[in-house]
Amino acid sequence: MKVSEFSPAIRPPLFFYSKDEEIFCELCPHNCRIKNGDFGLCGVRGNKSGKGIIPFYGFISALALDPIEKKPLYRFKPGTQILSVGFAGCNFKCPFCQNWQISQSTNIAEGMAGYGRWIKPGEIVSTAMKKNSPCIAFTYSESLIHIEYILDTMMIARKHGIANVLVTNGCINHKAAASVLEYTNAANIDLKSFSAKTYKECLGGDLQTVLEFIKLSYKMNVHIEITTLVVPGLNDSNGELSAIADFIASIDKNIPLHLTAYRPEYRWNAPPTNPDFLLAAAKEARKKLTFVYTGNIARQT
Repeated sequence: MKVSEFSPAIRPPLFFYSKDEEIFCELCPHNCRIKNGDFGLCGVRGNKSGKGIIPFYGFISALALDPIEKKPLYRFKPGTQILSVGFAGCNFKCPFCQNWQISQSTNIAEGMAGYGRWIKPGEIVSTAMKKNSPCIAFTYSESLIHIEYILDTMMIARKHGIANVLVTNGCINHKAAASVLEYTNAANIDLKSFSAKTYKECLGGDLQTVLEFIKLSYKMNVHIEITTLVVPGLNDSNGELSAIADFIASIDKNIPLHLTAYRPEYRWNAPPTNPDFLLAAAKEARKKLTFVYTGNIARQT
């Protein structure tokens, strides 16, 4: 939708600065230079008459009570239910995105596949309390491009003893990362590849930024688990999967790794990940890491 259709949100946006009618967004490494009437690459952070706007503040694309293992988090409050909050838009353009209907669109007019509604931060926390959920997860599409809403909700949740969980691609700049991780109890972070070229040319992200986010999360005592969607022909070489395990082990061999099977979605038509290959990859990763799990396949080890 056009910027002109929105009014500036009451909540002042963060990580913007203006110069000569243009807005510069410093949230993620895209560092978007946004002209009047446009949005940045993520589709949710914009410029209206030389002022930064976040018109999707409070727009929730999905709200559901999930098993915490679905995030996936296997070693943080196992066996509990978590209130999952979804958003619209993303700062990546993964051609195999498994949630592309909400991550690659911000078209409120179509109701975000029928799920979209506006919910205040306090209402999210109240819902979690009513459903006896000990945690709130910011998930489904990239949550961190809505950092203002997440911070506001996290602060209220913490006051009520509710844990905050991020499910994220981890591709935001250090200052923003530190501000949100201060209120984060646990995070599942996508490490989509160990190739800087793949991140830049295929995903539209930056590998080094993600690696620094993972290290910072650990340093700030956030419980972290890492997920790699294993996509045939993209990131499934033994060398690359081994490099991912090596990196995680260099931080802490007890950080869980989730190797998840891909299925054809969006613009990527490669065949699904072979379950035997995934199980073999997990077996190899366990030589370096204590906890390695497989996902999206019937057989487990």
